[in-house]
Amino acid sequence: MGHKILFFLTLTTVVLATSISAHNITDILSGFPEYSDFNKYLTQTKLNDEINSRQTITVLVLNNGALSALTAKHPISVIKNALSLHVILDYYDPTKLHQIPKGSTLSTTLYQTTGNAPGNLGFVNITDLQGGKVGFGSAVPGSKLDSSYTKAVKQIPYNISVIEISAPIIAPGLLTAPAPTASDVNITAALEKAGCKTFASLITSNGVIKTFQSTADKGLTLFAPNDEAFKAAGVPDLNKLSNADRISLLLYHARAGYTPKGTLKTTKDPIDTLATNGAGKYDLKVTTAGDEVTLHTGVDSSRIADTVLDATPLAIFTVDNVLLPEELFGKSPSPAPAPGPVTTPSPAPVLAPSPASKAPSPAKASPPAPPAETPTNSPADSPTAESESSKTTASGAHNVKGSAVMAVVLTGCATVISSLILS
Repeated sequence: MGHKILFFLTLTTVVLATSISAHNITDILSGFPEYSDFNKYLTQTKLNDEINSRQTITVLVLNNGALSALTAKHPISVIKNALSLHVILDYYDPTKLHQIPKGSTLSTTLYQTTGNAPGNLGFVNITDLQGGKVGFGSAVPGSKLDSSYTKAVKQIPYNISVIEISAPIIAPGLLTAPAPTASDVNITAALEKAGCKTFASLITSNGVIKTFQSTADKGLTLFAPNDEAFKAAGVPDLNKLSNADRISLLLYHARAGYTPKGTLKTTKDPIDTLATNGAGKYDLKVTTAGDEVTLHTGVDSSRIADTVLDATPLAIFTVDNVLLPEELFGKSPSPAPAPGPVTTPSPAPVLAPSPASKAPSPAKASPPAPPAETPTNSPADSPTAESESSKTTASGAHNVKGSAVMAVVLTGCATVISSLILS
């Protein structure tokens, strides 16, 4: 009987899980050959992972011809910044574009979240122009609306919208900013400036910095403990470790390959580190709660506190705690407690109460973006979507509501079925 109940509950859970909206920008664009270059650069810069980790997003896509003007003469780090300016942290479908309050708005982009965009550099100006056209440009004062809405490509209300625009959006100074290679970055100086002087000193004195520098050109991700982390209770005395173990500990705080925060947020499997070898896994497990990313070692865990540098192919993060690999600091079984003194000829056995373990509360999921009020008709002379999948009328809202109603109905059915079986 219990197996039947479990089966029905599991079936209900699976159905409910499939009703939750999700998006994959790589899969969406793979069906459109005209955006193959845009899709390729999203993958190469790992922006695809950042897009997929966001619940509400609008991608201003460029066809291969329009994109070539941006990618032909610039390094990958500059291209990433430019493409980040084409990813808006809000949902815009064709109808909403023509219903912008007061006709113009400034919208936040992924570039603004990098911390490298002073003032309005990380914002995009969207303006509903006369004649049904919609213009796009940098939000920096004095910038022109050099791009315009062409057509809708794909909408999944109200999670992701893909819209084609005519030309790249170029913010002043974005393409002319210096773009040093990974080998040009002074890793120790960057760590010291970020408050990780102890870690910088350790990797230098133990020769690990040479490994980091030789790996950086092909891709390197660092998880650097801040200075306070080394003062925390429970941190072992590193001087008591053998030279090999100390080097393994330091290498454990880095991995080969460029892994920005957006990629970490979409990681499901354990990730290896530079300490990984035949003698041990030395891996890290990653969990995400909202925009917060936590690394788990099997002995302890640490939150990624801040991004020091995110410049393809080098990423440097600070972490709150020293990462202690299970291979070096795995917890040994606790010794059996010594028996207490016997005070009576036949003492009653004393049962040690079992400690109550509390399961961690699940992190609250971010609420979905509220449906925007959009009219059923756009201006007659506005551009027409060329793909059936681009239709985003009020029926999208009905689909969202329908999914919610279906979820409630399925839950109720599962409850009734369970009650019948139990009776």
